[in-house]
Amino acid sequence: MIDGRRRVAIVTDDEPDIRELLVVLLTRAGYDVLESADGEETLCLARKHHPDVAVIDVRMPKLDGCETTRALRADPSTADTKVIVLTASVGDNERLRALAAGADLYLRKPFRGPDLVRRIRELVEGV
Repeated sequence: MIDGRRRVAIVTDDEPDIRELLVVLLTRAGYDVLESADGEETLCLARKHHPDVAVIDVRMPKLDGCETTRALRADPSTADTKVIVLTASVGDNERLRALAAGADLYLRKPFRGPDLVRRIRELVEGV
């Protein structure tokens, strides 16, 4: 909990196996986790639940991760949500696009679960 309230995370990835893995990791880390398969659904969930963090893939249907991040930043109700872009993309252009869109952190797949949880805690809790 942060300041007496539950921590909420949104996991957005069009790959069900990756979503499932992230849900397990973040649930074990104490987050209430919401799942999304695309950027549009993420925006709806974020506007309703005001998550502490969103872990977003870059390449997804409807809105990609950069467009989703840009939309989260543009909406005053979600502008403070920490955004981690997690992707299999290895190009520097994707990293620059994600950071320019407002991502707090850009990480590449594959990832180590404990490292991801540590980075999320650093962002969200300042630990």
